[in-house]
Amino acid sequence: MNWHLLGLTFVTVFLSELGDKSQLAAIALSGNGQSPRAVFFGTAAALLLASLLGVLLGEGTSHLLPEKLVKIVAAVGFAVMAVRLLLSRSSADTEEIC
Repeated sequence: MNWHLLGLTFVTVFLSELGDKSQLAAIALSGNGQSPRAVFFGTAAALLLASLLGVLLGEGTSHLLPEKLVKIVAAVGFAVMAVRLLLSRSSADTEEIC
């Protein structure tokens, strides 16, 4: 396993997730809780674990599946999501007109 790549990916995912829903949940919980420090450490540990699992699963998947197959599946998945978003948006616009 390439430890440098693993660490770089982990740090990148960790930094990209900082502004996510986890941060908002931590702020809400720490405002109501008796121990904001416990909420902070629990949130940080959960974020670290989620990031670590994502990196390990992604790295493991890269060894099992060919790169071309992963790219095709990702492209099809994004295309399906785009079509669904466009169709739901156009049906919502039609309902507003009526």
